[in-house]
Amino acid sequence: MAFLQWNIPEAAQGSRSRFEHPAIYCEVEVEHKRDLQNLKLSLRGWDADGKGPSVWDTFTHQGGERVFKNQTGDVACGSYTLWEEDLKCIKQLGLTHYRFSLSWSRLLPDGTTGFINQKGIDYYNKMIDDLLANRITPIVTLFHFDLPQTLEDQGGWLSDTIIESFDEYARFCFKMFGDRVKQWITINEPNLYALLAYDLGAFPPGVPHLGTGGYQAAHNLIKAHARAWHSYDSLFRKEQKGLVSLALFCGWVEPADPNSESDQEAAKRALAFHLDFFAKPIFIDGDYPEVVKAQIASMSKRQGYPSSRLPEFTEEEKRMIKGTADFFAVQYYSSRLVKYRENDKGELGVLQDVELDIFPDPAWIHVDWVYVVPWGIRKLLKYIKDTYNNPVIYITENGFPQGDLTSLDDTQRWEYFRQTFQELFKAIQLDKVNLQLYCAWSLLDNFEWTQGYSIQFGFFHIDFEDPARPRVPYTSAKEYAKVIRNNGLEGHL
Repeated sequence: MAFLQWNIPEAAQGSRSRFEHPAIYCEVEVEHKRDLQNLKLSLRGWDADGKGPSVWDTFTHQGGERVFKNQTGDVACGSYTLWEEDLKCIKQLGLTHYRFSLSWSRLLPDGTTGFINQKGIDYYNKMIDDLLANRITPIVTLFHFDLPQTLEDQGGWLSDTIIESFDEYARFCFKMFGDRVKQWITINEPNLYALLAYDLGAFPPGVPHLGTGGYQAAHNLIKAHARAWHSYDSLFRKEQKGLVSLALFCGWVEPADPNSESDQEAAKRALAFHLDFFAKPIFIDGDYPEVVKAQIASMSKRQGYPSSRLPEFTEEEKRMIKGTADFFAVQYYSSRLVKYRENDKGELGVLQDVELDIFPDPAWIHVDWVYVVPWGIRKLLKYIKDTYNNPVIYITENGFPQGDLTSLDDTQRWEYFRQTFQELFKAIQLDKVNLQLYCAWSLLDNFEWTQGYSIQFGFFHIDFEDPARPRVPYTSAKEYAKVIRNNGLEGHL
């Protein structure tokens, strides 16, 4: 994936929205989750050059209408063979940073270091070296939803054996690439992934475990991240001098009725379950929020469980988890309203545990699931600043889909970006948020998980019917390049 980049050193005076503040890099996040992650899997890139199958390979090949029109990522944008074309796009935008994800099963086909795929190493080495040769900083994500199928067959993220497997994989990547990669994301959106993959079963492996699987997976994801962070800290940091964190998905929420105390409490619970569930253990004290523990314990008791469905961390695990992030990476797309709804029937599920209904304001403009709420990102950044001791913040994903897939003119979509940049300017200048990186999603149109090719986020259009997969800029690409070139927006806040 690539990101939109721009530097931000001291804000100019007056009404012009100049993004000048030390080091805000906007990069366009291209889905370089290589190989069937939203990746651009080349012509047969999903299994080319010794890559092993991932859970997304298995899931999409099984059919069953779980993905839009049974589409697959077997070819997608073709980036495995068209990296040089991607690099041209990156340079055309003027990016300073580029975020991309490694494919675990391309490097380690069975998920372990028992068999190492040298062609996978060579592929990523070329990407990293090409970026650095063009003065573009790589930001590398270790895991973006595409678990090697072999490890899923052994229990996946529901089994605590995955913790050692992930740590081994992380150490391998730090050793192979850490001499040049200085910014790492261990796990992409673990909060969303645990819910969709292991609670609801919408993502592979596609088996729902309502009310239990999401919590068990989240528990193991947190511990796996912490283990990998400690491995970097003890074995690689002194020599490599890099930074390691994880990227959390979060939308902003507001009470549907601002005057309703129950709606206000529901909004607080929503943030606690959505963001703080992962952020509090890692950034504060090694344990889940009290409201989360109390809510799940109470609901579990009412449902006849002998103990809470939420696993507990030992005191040793809490000490191990606390403080395992070098920056706060967050991914924002949209906002919602929440209204209290009692789970009086004792239904199982994460959403039922939170006891709320969640929905958009009908007045908000939207394209597919993304409702355009630029002020939500400012409120979220302020919440993170106030709750987590003013951390360095990276926005590692943010974007809007193109409404008309037949047109390269996405002027309206660019307006959504422009409004978002204005809110970021306010967050930096007025709220004093320590925002140091911005990444837009995404460089290229690509395979968007269960939505397949029905929705597109790229700055460059891909015709998925054309075997050559040419990259053609949308209007927004040209506008974004201007923002980067001018180091800011022109216009009134």
